[in-house]
Amino acid sequence: MIVLDTNALMMPVECNVRVFEELDRVVSDTPETDRDYVVPEAVREELEKLADGAGAEATAAGVGRDLLERCSVVDTEADYADDAVLELATRPETTHAVTNDKPLKRRLLGASVPVISLRGQNKLGITQP
Repeated sequence: MIVLDTNALMMPVECNVRVFEELDRVVSDTPETDRDYVVPEAVREELEKLADGAGAEATAAGVGRDLLERCSVVDTEADYADDAVLELATRPETTHAVTNDKPLKRRLLGASVPVISLRGQNKLGITQP
């Protein structure tokens, strides 16, 4: 299971990253059965709120909302998106989390979760804890 944060789903617009193609590339050694893409309900809600706004962020969130079709949306105990990502990422079936949020990345690495984030201009890479 791979958990995606809000900004991960906004990468196509904000960073010109083909998120799912890049994820398939960087986790190619992970069995396909472990490559289920999961998003906490709190992230879905955050994308909805951002998409209702205006400007580039709203456009990116709208694209992110469309990308949810490729993910399973899961309820968590946490209401705040970062806490919800951490909650899902620390489950035993989780192999990676995807985020560009530096504080969240530190929390995930501190919880021994490998983090996939932007490396270079439009490529993703894995940081091991």
